[in-house]
Amino acid sequence: MALARQVLCLSAFLSLPHARSQPLRYSVAEEGESGSVVGNVAEDAGLAPAQLSARRARLASEDGRQHFRLERGTGRLLVAERLDREELCGQAATCTLPFELVLANPLQFLRVEVTVEDINDHAPVFPEEQVTFKILELSHPGSRFPLEGARDLDIGNNSIQAYSISPENEYFSVFFGSHSDYEKYVELVLEKPLDREEQAEIGFSLIAMDGGSPPRSGTMEIHIVVLDVNDNSPVFTQRVYFGKVLENAPEGSVVLRVVATDVDVGPNGEITYQFIQAVSQSDFTFLIDPVSGEIRLSKPLDFEAAQKYELSVRASDGGGLSAICKVLVEVVDVNDNAPELVVSSFSSPLPENALPGTVVALFNVKDRDSGANGKISCALENQLLFSLQPTYKNYYELVTVSTLDREETAQYILSVTAADAGSPPLTTTQTFTVDVSDVNDNAPVFNQTLYVMYVRENNVPTVLVGAVSAADADTGSNAKVTYSLLPAHPTEQPPCSCISVNSENGDVFVLRPLDYEQVKQIEVLVSASDAGSPALSSNVTVRLVVVDENDNAPLVLYPSQDSNPPPGELVPMSAEAGYLVTKVVAVDADSGQNSWLSYHLLRATDPGLFVVGAQSGEVRLRRPVTERDPTRQKLVVLVRDTGQPPLSATASLSALLLHDFSDVRLPHSSLAMEDEGEDDEQDFPRDPITLEDVAPDNPAMLTAKQFNSLSFK
Repeated sequence: MALARQVLCLSAFLSLPHARSQPLRYSVAEEGESGSVVGNVAEDAGLAPAQLSARRARLASEDGRQHFRLERGTGRLLVAERLDREELCGQAATCTLPFELVLANPLQFLRVEVTVEDINDHAPVFPEEQVTFKILELSHPGSRFPLEGARDLDIGNNSIQAYSISPENEYFSVFFGSHSDYEKYVELVLEKPLDREEQAEIGFSLIAMDGGSPPRSGTMEIHIVVLDVNDNSPVFTQRVYFGKVLENAPEGSVVLRVVATDVDVGPNGEITYQFIQAVSQSDFTFLIDPVSGEIRLSKPLDFEAAQKYELSVRASDGGGLSAICKVLVEVVDVNDNAPELVVSSFSSPLPENALPGTVVALFNVKDRDSGANGKISCALENQLLFSLQPTYKNYYELVTVSTLDREETAQYILSVTAADAGSPPLTTTQTFTVDVSDVNDNAPVFNQTLYVMYVRENNVPTVLVGAVSAADADTGSNAKVTYSLLPAHPTEQPPCSCISVNSENGDVFVLRPLDYEQVKQIEVLVSASDAGSPALSSNVTVRLVVVDENDNAPLVLYPSQDSNPPPGELVPMSAEAGYLVTKVVAVDADSGQNSWLSYHLLRATDPGLFVVGAQSGEVRLRRPVTERDPTRQKLVVLVRDTGQPPLSATASLSALLLHDFSDVRLPHSSLAMEDEGEDDEQDFPRDPITLEDVAPDNPAMLTAKQFNSLSFK
């Protein structure tokens, strides 16, 4: 629902424990110089000056204007700009400038009110420099003739206190009185009968004097013309007329009509109306019809600029007599002003680890309209991480309600809407752009959980074999990653000296040549650390696999090649094809295809008699033995791996073809073999020994010496 996504804040006064109940009150004379001391708010509020800085003390006013400034180091309140009481408050009886002293941690409001005292900086001013009265010579002593009084923008004793005539004369005096607290008037009083034949005109000055020290004055010239007739002055139907007009009334609208009558006839009874021009906000705002007395608007009104107008209207007959009335016009407010939102403080960027309840902004709302038109509600829409909280009078806090995560959202656009209760309502929207600053809350993360790298054995030193890479979701120095090596196991100190990692880009190097036959793989831990404070890190295993090269030739294990001449095998003449003569056994220290061996008959006494199994190394008869085959056979078997390039070894062996193993005789004196070039026919010893005597465990297997020493019967 919409209500679930917005916080409605009624601009009503909330009595909170952190708001001081009694304001701090000061007074200062207007027109004081900037920097003038008003008072010491720290002392008067019971605060140490150090608290003002620690709690980020600041001044906040509803209209956003800063007439005063706070000196945090001393707690003194100073005038920030020239203060003109009349400009600030007009002619109000008192001129008070309220504002708040705002303290943080915890949030506290101290109400401060400074009264601007009036000084006598304005002289009285009459609306007209000269006025002419036509008075019948038959007028009786005591007759009164109304005058438009002077205006003084000052108040109290500095306003007008008295009127006088200069030079004094025997015919007229001046009377200064009031009908009520707000309606003062001035009249000329006739003191003795006039005689036109004796003095047809009289001139003097009317002086208005204020009560300031020193006093100021204003002067208006009065010209009296003595007439023979016209003994009735105009008379208004009301001494004061009251009217109301909507502030959005169009130009030319009739406000009201004044009416005056004169019992005389002819020109002496013809009345004309005119405004007595005054120094006030009503100048040129209204027009009066000189014949009908209708008062109309001459320009648009603004309730917020002036709620009331005071006009003076003179009704004059054709004989020179006149009367004066007051017209009070009240301007009726309409909803023509949208609410105003004044920001006192705003914190951005905001650290992402800010606690819930952290104040982002402090502002107040106001509306220049009145009544329901000035009643304000404010809302924060579609935000779950922030809320609005009313604090003091029309002040609101924009606060966090849960933790922030810069890596999820780095910036929030918050819109606060203030709406009045007018019909239709008017709204104002204030946008707060809150940037979230980074804190080091994310460790670097490798893009793989395990790195497997390969290097060929016999590598050149400092060869690049790969790279590790880690990313940090933070920003700035918190995301700057450096790499280092750690032991793969806690017991290993230090890590393998044959591997290094570039601290900046994660490149992995092998520093010295490796031998596959000694080490087939190496594991190390690479650590990625950020530059935050404190630094965060993560580790990953790097497995370096040594790739075999064909650098080892096959090694023949059997028959042993250490003896010279090589060992021999006995083969019966009755052996059929496929008879197993022997088996060549060889190994290769390499691995993979570098260790895959194949066997080949390289040469033999009779190559057609034997065959070698390519995979098994078994030496078998290819065909049956015949009488034509030489008795003594010599073979060389080639053992070759499948590396690139292939390496090989040879195995030399001998075979003796016999009808019957019992025919073999070895001399007792020697088992030595004759030179290859000697004739096979030898003299055998008189007392021969059998194969069983020489090799009782396996008469088919003889040593090289034994084999070559055998003689046949």
